[in-house]
Amino acid sequence: MDERKIDLASLRIDRHGDSIAVPRRSKAVRKTALALAGIAAIVIAVLIATNLLNPAIEVQLATASMNSPAQATAVLTASGYVVARRKAAVASKGTGRLIYLGVEEGDWVKKGQVIARLEDEDVLAALRRARADLQAAQAELNDARESLNRQRELRKKDFVAQAEYDAAEARYKRVLATIEAAKFAVAEAEVAVENTRIIAPFDGTVLRKNADIGEIVAPLAGATSSRAAVVTIADMSSLEVDADVSEANITRVQPDQLCEIRLDAYPDRPYLGYVSKIVPTADRAKATVMVKIRFKDYDKRVLPEMSAKVSFLPQGTADPANMRPVLTVPASAVTMREGRPVVYQVSEERAVEIPVGTGRQLGDWLEIKSGLKEGERVIAKVDDRIHAGSKVMVKRQ
Repeated sequence: MDERKIDLASLRIDRHGDSIAVPRRSKAVRKTALALAGIAAIVIAVLIATNLLNPAIEVQLATASMNSPAQATAVLTASGYVVARRKAAVASKGTGRLIYLGVEEGDWVKKGQVIARLEDEDVLAALRRARADLQAAQAELNDARESLNRQRELRKKDFVAQAEYDAAEARYKRVLATIEAAKFAVAEAEVAVENTRIIAPFDGTVLRKNADIGEIVAPLAGATSSRAAVVTIADMSSLEVDADVSEANITRVQPDQLCEIRLDAYPDRPYLGYVSKIVPTADRAKATVMVKIRFKDYDKRVLPEMSAKVSFLPQGTADPANMRPVLTVPASAVTMREGRPVVYQVSEERAVEIPVGTGRQLGDWLEIKSGLKEGERVIAKVDDRIHAGSKVMVKRQ
């Protein structure tokens, strides 16, 4: 028992011999990490302070685009459609089956040209009969005239009674009347034949083919299977624009006022026109007045029913060259720096100064002659805070 007794007094912790030594290298790493953390904290604090003291300037961007001087200075803008002053749905006065159609859409026709023809056997037969009746009446006229002359000579010598002379004279007049009636019958038959020929009323272009060979053509198209018009033609030299102008703005429109016409199909090609007529009535449903604008010149690309926008130019505008589109930016985007006009673009959240050459002031826009290209974006409104290198932030629209 004594050997196994544990000497509690001898059980002590050796705080020197058995202790774990901490390497010096670990202590150096710890000091380095603490130093780096301190530096990072200082940098972050500096950045936060810098942003607070020098925040980014909020800006909006505008696009350099092609604008027409006429649109910028227009006193009024209206929408409308291209129409032809001379346009006709060509039909026949007669009723019959269409047996010939000599044109297609887009074909040019000349006044008097036969466009189509209806079946005509019956009316041709009637015409031949009328002409034969006329020839018979004219042949009888010779006999009636000779008979009357003989009766006149015999009557002078009292060789025949007055009644016989009167009968010869009556027969002669009756033959004359028959000839006149036969002539009218021939004319009527010729008109009937003419009604089977559908003829162009003026020089123009075929816009639409309304019927095909084999269909019944009738003047009023009473049946569901019949057609009233065979083709629709228009005089392409008589094109104009019909525009609806609000009643409240009609006072801004004057006769002969110059206009710029832009077709939706060709927005980059302006056409010069003028107000030819202000229709003296209003549309109560739309509260508009129709204004007719004639082209001063146009090309083959202008077609009926094309939609158009009309800019009514101020009085005194007379130079068509001023209508050519020019490169523009908002006037507020251009400022003077060191005596020269500049604009600012944005690159990596910084303002980049771009010198430009400027031209005319077009309303709220300014012409740019050099320094920018179409489609490039610039700061829309420049103030004294913005300079080359200024920190900016593009505002979302």
